[in-house]
Amino acid sequence: MERERQKARDKRRRGLLVGAAVVGVLGLAAVVGVLAAGAGDDKKDKDTTGPVVVPKGASGEDKLSIPLGKDSAKSTLTVWEDFRCPACKQFEDMYRSTINDLAARGMLKVNYHLATLIDGNMGGSGSLHAANAAACAQDAGKFAPYHDELFKNQPPEPDDAFADNAKLIELAGKVDGLVTAPFKKCVNDGTHNSWVGKSHEAFQKAELRGTPTVLLDGKDIFSDQQNPLTPQKLKTMVEKANQ
Repeated sequence: MERERQKARDKRRRGLLVGAAVVGVLGLAAVVGVLAAGAGDDKKDKDTTGPVVVPKGASGEDKLSIPLGKDSAKSTLTVWEDFRCPACKQFEDMYRSTINDLAARGMLKVNYHLATLIDGNMGGSGSLHAANAAACAQDAGKFAPYHDELFKNQPPEPDDAFADNAKLIELAGKVDGLVTAPFKKCVNDGTHNSWVGKSHEAFQKAELRGTPTVLLDGKDIFSDQQNPLTPQKLKTMVEKANQ
């Protein structure tokens, strides 16, 4: 009887070992498959190796900034942003109306520089795809309103929703006249991906503290916690410079 019980225990043990081995192999295969698929998609989605196509009207060194406002403005605001960056959204939500008003009044010129910092930190390609779409909007003369819509509709930081070109085109529908065949082709083809890559390289070479980085006439006005910037302070500084 004891020998029979031992045989039964041995049989169960062999069954468990075989089952565990099978599960382990299947699990490993699944993980390898996911990693391989993810790596391939990620590489494709983040491809910035093609020819650099500069958006219409881009300015500055190597044509890496997108201007807003008149060249005759006496104050220049330089803004480095990432469309997936929550702090950038906070900045835009607080200062958007002030910046747009000062630019419309001819007092402030804004140079927008696009970075893909969150793609590197969190994974994904939403920063790149959104920046490319914004550059496509610049080609259509509608960068500013589309830029604002992207930040107004920014997904949570871990959510790479902007990697979906269909989502970016859907948001473009909020800007009158932006969704055209050339715009959709530009977005889907990643026409400006390499330009965005060059912009991010410039961000890295500048060794900036992060996004957003906000400079008024070359001076960092946003990172001083002892003297925090407010929309009214920004307005006062710009109006004073234009007197």
